[in-house]
Amino acid sequence: MDAMTWIRLQWDRVGAWVCVGFGVVVLIAGWIGISNKVYTAEELPYMLSGGVGGVFLLGLGAMLWLSADMRDEWRKLDQIEKAIGANSLSSPHGYQPHPNGSFGRPEESLTALGRSGSASEE
Repeated sequence: MDAMTWIRLQWDRVGAWVCVGFGVVVLIAGWIGISNKVYTAEELPYMLSGGVGGVFLLGLGAMLWLSADMRDEWRKLDQIEKAIGANSLSSPHGYQPHPNGSFGRPEESLTALGRSGSASEE
């Protein structure tokens, strides 16, 4: 796989590293700018642009990295679901898929047990 294909497939991981890299550069630039200032009023622009901007970019990078990990987990779960669904549509324990996507035994429904679903009936 060439580099451009990998970058297109892993855009969120690449974006995460870019944001983290720029965040570190911005924090270092802010620290260098603030290190030789005597008055607090001269330090504020560096604190706002360097400190807040750098921390924002680091947080954005972390969010993108977590998003990429979640996407990988969902992809794995989809593969597992397809593998299970390909083997059998119903489980050996009698659980059937319902149209709404949930699973359960048909005889365990509230109407099959004669209950209306309210807790006041006892």
